[in-house]
Amino acid sequence: MRGQPVRPGDDDRLLPKIVDLFRPYWAQTLLVTLAILLSSGLGVVNPLLIRVIFDRALFCGSGCPDLGLLTRLVALMAAVPVVGGAIGVGQTYLANRVGQRVMQDLRDRLYAHLQRMSLRFFTATRTGEIQSRLANDVGGVQSVVTDTAATVLANVVIVVSTLVAMLAISWPLTALSLLVTPLFVWLTYRVGKTRRKLTEVAQQSKAEMSAITQETLSVSGMLLAKVFGRQQDELERFRRENRRLAELQLRQQMVGQGFFAVVQAFFSVMPALVYLVAGYLLASGRGPEVSAGTLVAFTTLQTRLFFPIGQLLRVSVEVQSSLALFRRVFDYLDLTPEIVDAPDAVALPAESVRGRIRFRHVYFTYGEARLPPSLVAGSDGHRPPALDGRYGQTPARPWILEDIDFEIDPGQLVALVGPTGAGKTTISYLIPRLYDVTAGAVEIDGVDVRKIRLDSLARIIGMVTQEPYLFHATVRENLLYAKPDATQEEIERAARLALIHDRILELEHGYDTVVGERGYRMSGGEKQRLAIARVILKDPRILILDEATSSLDTASERLVQRALQPVMAGRTTIAIAHRLSTILNADVIFVLDRGRLVERGTHRELLERGGLYAQLYRQQFGAGLIEARCEDGLVLASGQVITTDA
Repeated sequence: MRGQPVRPGDDDRLLPKIVDLFRPYWAQTLLVTLAILLSSGLGVVNPLLIRVIFDRALFCGSGCPDLGLLTRLVALMAAVPVVGGAIGVGQTYLANRVGQRVMQDLRDRLYAHLQRMSLRFFTATRTGEIQSRLANDVGGVQSVVTDTAATVLANVVIVVSTLVAMLAISWPLTALSLLVTPLFVWLTYRVGKTRRKLTEVAQQSKAEMSAITQETLSVSGMLLAKVFGRQQDELERFRRENRRLAELQLRQQMVGQGFFAVVQAFFSVMPALVYLVAGYLLASGRGPEVSAGTLVAFTTLQTRLFFPIGQLLRVSVEVQSSLALFRRVFDYLDLTPEIVDAPDAVALPAESVRGRIRFRHVYFTYGEARLPPSLVAGSDGHRPPALDGRYGQTPARPWILEDIDFEIDPGQLVALVGPTGAGKTTISYLIPRLYDVTAGAVEIDGVDVRKIRLDSLARIIGMVTQEPYLFHATVRENLLYAKPDATQEEIERAARLALIHDRILELEHGYDTVVGERGYRMSGGEKQRLAIARVILKDPRILILDEATSSLDTASERLVQRALQPVMAGRTTIAIAHRLSTILNADVIFVLDRGRLVERGTHRELLERGGLYAQLYRQQFGAGLIEARCEDGLVLASGQVITTDA
């Protein structure tokens, strides 16, 4: 999993990425900006009109009050907020529309990016953590994207326009009003920095909460807890993390509250200080003369100035907190997917694929490992096309697969056999590129799978695993996952071939019966046969059966084996099995041990050879009969075949 996640304090890289989210909506953003400039600018008009009303219409000496001028000014004062309010409504709508589109794009982008990540990413990351990034972190920045940007811009315009108006009225009083503002700004930065750290820790705690609930409230987790009597322990684990999260969120909310109370008190007292200073200036006769209109206008502007400054101080703290959330989102977005289409990747037409599979001296590890000197030097003739320079330079680690080399002819049934951890499933993962080889190559019809487009590869390969995954949906919807445009006739044909059609009709709503989370309303054999029906509907040229019957009872195993016969016909099939009774009819059996291919041959050939396969066979079956059939009848542990018509 490669990437360059944003590091704490790396805001110079983070902010451009946030701004870039708004790029597709630059026209709407420009309209919002213009609306903000206009509505915020209009807010300065009324305080200036108040000064004119006091000094020219009400208290202007002889001939005052001037009712005509007063009427016109009051009408103008009434019109300004009406126009400003109308502009504000439009501005709010546009700002929220843009914000919601940005949030929609961010969620889509993150989900799409996660879909492109390799299987390695998901095996190394808890599902609850991923869900937390999509829900909690993206949801946490929503208010910033939809409201805060517009709020900041509006308040900045208000502050600037108000300052200009205040300076025009009285620069000494303006200087007095702004005396301690720089100190407040610095303190706000410190508060925001603390809040940001707390936010990041709180989001990690939320992710842990999501992971706990996802793990323990799923059907599998709940079943495990009940069987082992661990409900109280799980409850305590949840309570412990919930308590930690509550404490973090309390600290997060309380950070800076005392500071903001001081700021608010100072801003409330400032108009009184202006009156006091103005009184001293008038009494002493020093300084510029201050009229009643000037004082009223100035204090009105001052109130208008302090409110947005207070808002900006608070918002700046919230913005710094949101940067921690943005960082967690971009941590994922900055990860580079390992499994991607090569620039020259080709699409293999499914109808023309024969299904020949070749492993060419394949090496693979889930981590990093030292390649053999011959591979690094390229002296033995099977050096892979490209090697990442890190290999051969890192401390040695065990290989999962080491120098695997074999070929499977089109239409063959091939079995992979070996002890647990021998590398059988890993081989099945390399064919559809769930992982890429570390060295060597995997080919289909002579084409390196790394040169085949991923969507094309997915169309020609089908897989049935030991524990098939079914969605919490109807039987029909689960089957249509393989072929969304399949007709009812095609669905029923696949179900009949998989020997599950009659069982489906016995369900309460037939094909419209909801199977429950992960198919828990169905037995293991029924789930397997549904998975087989799904693969039949897909109609792949290459079929991978990964322990497809190992968890089933004998009766279910035989049903599934019967269901698999029409699926395997004419397809290249790779069967992975611990239970050797499932692969007696294989055209060739590859035996693996500790990542190496140690034997190959038919069932009889391998028994006669007396190697690892024969040893595994004797350990599993002893002297008893095999609970499965081959073409000629039942096979004894010795390899003798008893012909039977049964």
